[in-house]
Amino acid sequence: MAGHSHAKNIMHRKGKSDAARSKVFSKLAREITVAAKLGVPDPAFNARLRLAVANAKSQSMPKDNIERAIKKAAGSDGENYDEVRYEGYGPGGVAVIVEALTDNRNRTASNVRSTFSKNGGALGETNSVSFMFDRVGEIVYPLSAGDADKVMEAAIEAGAEDVETDEDEEDGGHTIYTTFETMGEVAAALEKTLGEAESVKAIWRPQNETPVDAEKGATLLKLISILEEDDDVQNVYANFDISDEDMAKIGV
Repeated sequence: MAGHSHAKNIMHRKGKSDAARSKVFSKLAREITVAAKLGVPDPAFNARLRLAVANAKSQSMPKDNIERAIKKAAGSDGENYDEVRYEGYGPGGVAVIVEALTDNRNRTASNVRSTFSKNGGALGETNSVSFMFDRVGEIVYPLSAGDADKVMEAAIEAGAEDVETDEDEEDGGHTIYTTFETMGEVAAALEKTLGEAESVKAIWRPQNETPVDAEKGATLLKLISILEEDDDVQNVYANFDISDEDMAKIGV
C-alpha cells in the first residue's frame, strides 16, 4: 500500500459560492433520485441511495432537499434519467472520462462533443480511453481525521488498497482507495475508527498520468471546468499531471 502521493487530483476544488453550491445540490439531488428509482426508496435497503444521501449530507445539503429528491423518484411525472459515459482526449493527449445523468441524450451528447472540440479535444467512442483507468472506490477524509500514520493504519485494518495524504492546510485531506466491490464495507469499517467520511463514491482512477505544460494545462482545465458546469454532467476524470511551477503560471 502506498503512503504519501502528491499526484494532482483531477477534481480540483472550487469556491463555495451560492451559485456553485446550488449546482452541487442539483447534481446531488439527481443522483439521489436515480438511486431511489433503481432500487427501493429507503437508504437502509439501497446501498447506492445510502451513499448518495451520505454524500449529500457531507455537502450540507438540507434534509428537505434530500427527502424531496427521494420522493421525486416515486412520482409518475418525474424525469427519467439515463446514465451515460463519454470518453475522449483533451489537449496534450490527456484521456478524459465524463459521467452524465440526462433526460435528453441528444442534448447532452451535443454539449459534450462541442465542449471537447472548442477546447482542444476530441470526443471518442465508448471504451476508447476507459481501459487506461481503474474503476475503484474513493473515500475522502479531512486532515482532522488524524495524521497520516493513523489513517494508514485504519485503512489497512479496514481492507483498503491505497492511501494518499495531502497535507496542504487549505485543500488537503486523506484519500483512501478500495476495490469497487469492497467500497461499502471498507467505508463502514472506517466510519467506526475515523468517523463519517467527507465522501464515498466510485471513481475512475488513472493507471498512469500524462504530463502537460502550462499552455496545454490551461486549456485542459478550461475544458474540464466547462464540462463540470454542465447540468447533466456528474463527474469528470482525466489522467493528467501538471507541475507546481506550471500550475502557478496558470494561476491555479
